[in-house]
Amino acid sequence: MSIAIALVWGSSFLWISVAIDHVAAPVVPLARCAFGCAALACFPAARRRIARADVARFAFLGLCWMAVPFLLFPIAEKTVNTSVTGMINGGLPVVTTIVTAIFVRRRPSGHRIVAVLVGGAGIALISLASMEGDRGADGRGVFLLLVALVCYAVAVNVARPVQHSYGALPTMLWITIFAVAWSLPLGIYAVGDSSFAWSAVGAMFVLGAVGTGVAFALYGVLLHRAGPIRGMIGIYFTPIVGVLLGVTLRGDDLHLLAVVGMFVVIGGAVLTSRPEPPLVEDASDDVELAAPIQS
Repeated sequence: MSIAIALVWGSSFLWISVAIDHVAAPVVPLARCAFGCAALACFPAARRRIARADVARFAFLGLCWMAVPFLLFPIAEKTVNTSVTGMINGGLPVVTTIVTAIFVRRRPSGHRIVAVLVGGAGIALISLASMEGDRGADGRGVFLLLVALVCYAVAVNVARPVQHSYGALPTMLWITIFAVAWSLPLGIYAVGDSSFAWSAVGAMFVLGAVGTGVAFALYGVLLHRAGPIRGMIGIYFTPIVGVLLGVTLRGDDLHLLAVVGMFVVIGGAVLTSRPEPPLVEDASDDVELAAPIQS
């Protein structure tokens, strides 16, 4: 399951770059969420009503997990190439470790602190190396990508309690429904700044139906079973997929230091997924890590 998610999400940066060749950035999250919603609604198990008391939480998740990061990625890819975007996205397990520690108000263990430092160093290497030269990324694009990672990390912590209550499929369907609502105003407004192309439509369909619908459903199951940190094990393969596709299909330029940074990030991500020693983290720790302060 982790490998399938890595392949799907590793290619998503390529599909985003294809889409924004023709459509304005705000159209991408709207189309992506709409296609994803339609795909998830095809599963009978996903069509479950939610309690009124949980509407606000789902609305927040629709904004934080999908609407905002799905907008930030295409904006960032205007100035950051596909490969670099995939490399930075590989730091998600590292960012999640930090955010989860804040949620549970507990300092990470020594080995997870080392993992965060390693992963952070890798992200810094990628960012600095990629901003060199006339064709390099800009600081604004890199910053937007990091904000998107923080949004994802917050969302996976907030989502855990509702996933326990409703299951993965209903949770992801309702999140995409609210994400469509959040994305609708900007997306409709931006249609006038876009041009029609079948390649863009196809790219957004794959992003939505496969990358948001099917993959988020699989990811929801994975998070439900493994927790927000170990559930992201497949994420550290996404930069490799993104780099290979970016270089071969988009002709991306890569700096050697950025490639080194990518493997440093992957190393940090691997370290975050390792179980803690029994005296530091017991079998219930993933559940504790997943429980947000406001739950």
